[in-house]
Amino acid sequence: MRALFYSMLAAGLFGADWPQFRGPNGSGLCPTCAKLPAEFGPQKNVLWKTEMPEGKSSPVLAGDRIFLTASEGDDLITMCLNRMTGKILWRRSVRAAKREAQHSLNHRAAPTPVADERSVFVFFADFGLVAYDFEGKLRWQLPLGPFNSQHGVGASPVYADGRVILVCDQDTDAYVIAVDADSGKIVWKTPRDVINGYSTPIIYRPARGPAQVIAPGSYQLTAYSIVNGEPLWFVRGLTCQPKSTPAIAGDIVYFNGWTTGNDAGQQVELPAFAEVIASADANNDGKLSQKELPQPWQPTGTWRAIDLDRDGFLNEREWTFFRTRRASRNGVLAVKLGGSGDVTDTHVLWRFDKSLPDVPSPLVYNDVVFLVRGGGIATTLNAQTGKVLKQARLAGALEDYYASPIGVDGKVYIPSVHGKVVVLRATGDWEILAINDFDSDIYATPAISEDRIYIRTRNALYALGSLK
Repeated sequence: MRALFYSMLAAGLFGADWPQFRGPNGSGLCPTCAKLPAEFGPQKNVLWKTEMPEGKSSPVLAGDRIFLTASEGDDLITMCLNRMTGKILWRRSVRAAKREAQHSLNHRAAPTPVADERSVFVFFADFGLVAYDFEGKLRWQLPLGPFNSQHGVGASPVYADGRVILVCDQDTDAYVIAVDADSGKIVWKTPRDVINGYSTPIIYRPARGPAQVIAPGSYQLTAYSIVNGEPLWFVRGLTCQPKSTPAIAGDIVYFNGWTTGNDAGQQVELPAFAEVIASADANNDGKLSQKELPQPWQPTGTWRAIDLDRDGFLNEREWTFFRTRRASRNGVLAVKLGGSGDVTDTHVLWRFDKSLPDVPSPLVYNDVVFLVRGGGIATTLNAQTGKVLKQARLAGALEDYYASPIGVDGKVYIPSVHGKVVVLRATGDWEILAINDFDSDIYATPAISEDRIYIRTRNALYALGSLK
């Protein structure tokens, strides 16, 4: 009863929550929010600013609280702030149990928290899952790992139906788990035969039947039953290293995947493992060393990227993944939801494969798909057909982008890594309304609520809104 009262009170006082990465179900949208300014910055329309330890997780909003994570040395930190004032209400930390290998653009505090009406759940690859109540009391811990991931595990947890869902994609022994939000006990754990996935899943609620967890992975997007983790349907044709989060609009799920060497026209058909062994396995040990592999079949990147178990050789599984990777193709896919089994040939509505983002997720707003890629190229597509509506450079912000775009109040907000927040008119023939320059890098995706936007820079969290 207390939780219900608190939830109703929070809804009345603070409007819509933004409880996970990219807000409600990862959509990047807040339909009930309005009156957000187009112009703001470190000295303009600042409601408050709070200095923060370094981290790359995005802020989430629940009731009158803001949650985000950070790290200092081996301290893995969860912080709670007052949503109206920015005052730090509490700070808790766990000690890293290990040091996971990760890409320089990744971070020990990169995954974003998720909250329900009474708890916040955080994930650190160096530790595992941790749950706190809204007053900062530890509820439970679930150690996980170590992980064998080329760039470090990067997916954020999500919440649905009393369960915390976490995708742990890695080069060996990948899996997705559902954890009971009250006890921290694993409800189910389903293996995933994928590598190098970094995407956060979303939840699909069909008209009939239980909710589904939609989780992209290398080469395949898969839907699982939230009840028992059973795979229900899948779509082939994803790229090798998906990083974006899917977005649902109506009965369609949209997903973007991009990896170096997977652009259209770069595909290479490699022979099957048996053929390679027959011609290249000089010492007849049933494995392939880098010296044995002929030059035309050598990887275009590092050997480590295809030697998944890091033993210095390629076995049949590793060669099969490498072969699939060289034949895979980048693209934005629009997939009709539902079905069972392999729905690639029946449910993929359209595909777009030019000027694609690497990390930023697609935003579907007003029946338009918004994409932004490194170098400041923005593309809009008709959400029903995939037809290009406009593609142009974001003049004044021709730089890299890692945060995902969000849409509210007829505007699209797109932060760049160098601290510029581009604001577009949210139409197919978009135009730039403003470019707001911060004094620090931005990797986190903003949170929005009512008439405020919350932006995390390298060392601070800003609440911004009209002061008029």
